[in-house]
Amino acid sequence: MPHDLTAALQQMRQGQTSASELMSQSLSIARSPACASAFVRLFAEPASAQADCVDRLVRAGAPLPPLAGLAVSIKDLFDVAGHPTTAASASLRDAAPAAADAPAVARLRQAGAALLGHTHMSEFAFSGVGINPHHGTPGNPVTHALDGRTRIPGGSSSGAAVSVATGAAWAALGSDTGGSLRIPAALQGLVGFKCSAQSTPREGCIPLSTSLDTVGAITRSVRDARLLHHVLAAQPAPTRIAGRPLADLRLAVVRELMQDELEPGVAMAFERALALLRAAGARIAEVSLAEAFVRLPALQAQGGLTAAEAWAWHRRRLAEREALYDPRVALRIRRGESISAADYIDLLRERRLFIAQMHEAIAGFDALLSPTVPMHAPELAPLLESDALFFATNARLLRNPAIVNLLDGCAISLPCEAPGELPVGLMAWTLNGRDDALLGVADQLEAALAPTTGRGVH
Repeated sequence: MPHDLTAALQQMRQGQTSASELMSQSLSIARSPACASAFVRLFAEPASAQADCVDRLVRAGAPLPPLAGLAVSIKDLFDVAGHPTTAASASLRDAAPAAADAPAVARLRQAGAALLGHTHMSEFAFSGVGINPHHGTPGNPVTHALDGRTRIPGGSSSGAAVSVATGAAWAALGSDTGGSLRIPAALQGLVGFKCSAQSTPREGCIPLSTSLDTVGAITRSVRDARLLHHVLAAQPAPTRIAGRPLADLRLAVVRELMQDELEPGVAMAFERALALLRAAGARIAEVSLAEAFVRLPALQAQGGLTAAEAWAWHRRRLAEREALYDPRVALRIRRGESISAADYIDLLRERRLFIAQMHEAIAGFDALLSPTVPMHAPELAPLLESDALFFATNARLLRNPAIVNLLDGCAISLPCEAPGELPVGLMAWTLNGRDDALLGVADQLEAALAPTTGRGVH
């Protein structure tokens, strides 16, 4: 099977495979035990029809659309015309079918994607762990192949990442409010790109936090991340432009907080990645963000903006259907009940001040480098049994990526583990509006890490 979506497109154009052949493989994997609990519902017939349509274009010698009938999964937060959108929640099990596609879904469809199905997720996108008590939690297929243990997939875009990691989908549409693209990507050896929030449309998507939500994709490579971002942002298809060499980039690492309490395997992979980058010519400085990070406790108290804005959306639904919610999700939403209007205004002001301080501290760098999360994917069973362990793990998973959401920045998580090691994510991140520049940096990082990861695609 081709390494990534871009390679699959190349093989199709060269007549080495067809959209229908690749779709048959995708559907077979989606229905296999490897994808157990990954999908809420499959769109098998329309996906196959789209692949057949692309094959007819190939036979006619017509130009192919950018995504050319390849399988793309859709997180169950996004409206797909003719299907309900249930956010993997029992409380929405009787939702009516959507009348129209969400704009992000419509852009994928217009680009020729074959929509494979709605993927499972943490209920209402409210956790970085990926557990769902209503429909089951998909296991992490990458770690299971390494050690045979059932580990978490990461969330909230759990099924989205599993669909890509197993090969069912070439890319997955998801959302990122505090790391929901980057966390499962990091835990499954994938690429997760959180764009600047205004770059992609959020209409037709059930919200978690209107201030922090972002729409993006999980992919198998940086070049695929670039392609999907340009489709979702309705920008012209990207062309291969030589990026700036590593030696010309201004990179930095943050030592405060973002490298606290790293698991040994994560610390080893991160330091090895930095060494590889330096050997390839990168100059990596250290930057202190201590003054800005002082604001984080106030921004995250009582659940912060996420809890406040989730409570606003859910409060009437909880009054009627709380018994149908995951109790852990309901508990986190209810933290917003105690946030007053004055508290909310203070949160917005604190965020503006945090963004201003961060701009002053990091504006001179092309990207900052951090571990995406400080841990490998933990085993699932203990997290099902213990609320205390679940909430502690969730906080650890969200700690690093959520900082970028509060910054209103953009970020990408890249695999940096060696073959045979549990997945580890390297997060490159920067300020709002620098999406294409960050993707250019990520190209260079991916290429420099290839001798260890074996994932070079250039």
